[in-house]
Amino acid sequence: MSPYDPSAFPPFAVTVDLVVLTVRRHALCALVVRRGEQPFQGRWALPGGFVRGDEDLATAAARELSEETGLCAQESAANGDGVHGAHLEQLATYGDPRRDPRMRVVSVAHLVLAPDLPAPRAGGDANSARWAPVDELLAAAEEVSAGLAFDHTRILADGVERARSKIEYSSLATAFCPPEFTVGELRRVYEAVWGVALDPRNFHRKVTGTPGFLVPAGGTTTRQGGRPAQLFRAGGATLLNPPMLRPEV
Repeated sequence: MSPYDPSAFPPFAVTVDLVVLTVRRHALCALVVRRGEQPFQGRWALPGGFVRGDEDLATAAARELSEETGLCAQESAANGDGVHGAHLEQLATYGDPRRDPRMRVVSVAHLVLAPDLPAPRAGGDANSARWAPVDELLAAAEEVSAGLAFDHTRILADGVERARSKIEYSSLATAFCPPEFTVGELRRVYEAVWGVALDPRNFHRKVTGTPGFLVPAGGTTTRQGGRPAQLFRAGGATLLNPPMLRPEV
């Protein structure tokens, strides 16, 4: 093999960015952090950071998730330590040469879905963090000074569309729910993610009639008010047949 000279190539870095979505007050919200350092100091951005030399991409994403939210990725939380896991999957890769003014940086974005999450804590180079409705964040992109830093508005939009599409044909909507939930709570997840109102009776018939989607948890709850509602857990199905098609709006 011929000698390899790393100095013959330009500097290059890899980051992970996280589209962390949850449902708060019946609205689909994303986690954003205010940057404490240049570039884009003072601007809101998606959480994330540089991949360390001894990390693979999944490890880096899980570390950033833990540092920014205190959550563990679902696979890491299956150790019986009581930590609630979040769904974590790779979203897409972003490599425009001009996306970061510091140097050539390629970002591998990840999508994170979790139930109603508490107020976030700021960490790393972020001096504040908050949950913001995705509609508000995407609308702000029309104003250059108000949009997210880097190309994070595009990454956020891609993550939201991935979530909207996947809950049509997979059981991923249950990732926004607590371990035991009512059909009404699941319906409100679909309404928040899709941004539409759904007929309660039709929705109940569809989700309870889809094989493997939901299984009875053996109890009821009145936490939503009114009469006791039956509790369910996510079933073993990962793909829904028939799918839950998004209404046309």
